Amino acid sequence: MAGSSTTTGGSSHKYSGYSDDQEEQQQKLQVVDRKRKRMLSNRESARRSRMRKQKHLDDLVSQVGHLKEDNSRIMTSINITNQLYVNMEAENSVLRAQMAELTNRLQSLNEIIDCINSNGDTNTSNTTCPFDDQIFDYDSRMMIDVPDDYGVMMMMNPWNSLPLNQPIMASADQMYMY
Repeated sequence: MAGSSTTTGGSSHKYSGYSDDQEEQQQKLQVVDRKRKRMLSNRESARRSRMRKQKHLDDLVSQVGHLKEDNSRIMTSINITNQLYVNMEAENSVLRAQMAELTNRLQSLNEIIDCINSNGDTNTSNTTCPFDDQIFDYDSRMMIDVPDDYGVMMMMNPWNSLPLNQPIMASADQMYMY
């Protein structure tokens, strides 16, 4: 009996040992299964991460393209605006020069009118005009000496019949009308 109990004990030991081995194997299979699932999950996660990264890169490349187009349009607009500015500055320079010339002409004409009015006035016969012996030639833009027969020439001049007792006045608006 003692032998049978040993055998039973041994077989029960073997049975319990067999059960431990099976449990160990089952645990190992579970660990392997968990590792395999984790590995698959990690692969899927890495695949999604690569896809997100690629999409982000594609978005950035697209954005760079749009920004380059915008930059090109803005640079073209700036260049056109600069050219218009240069043209306006050139035109303003010409207009300023014309205004200065017309202002000088107006001043000279007003001085001539003052001299004519003061010479025609009997009360101020002693008044001398700096232009008595000179006139302004607009073609050469300089003062020239008056010839001796200037009075005859003035009589022949159709402009001589205009009333010159008022100074000539012009505003900047009127100067740009013509």
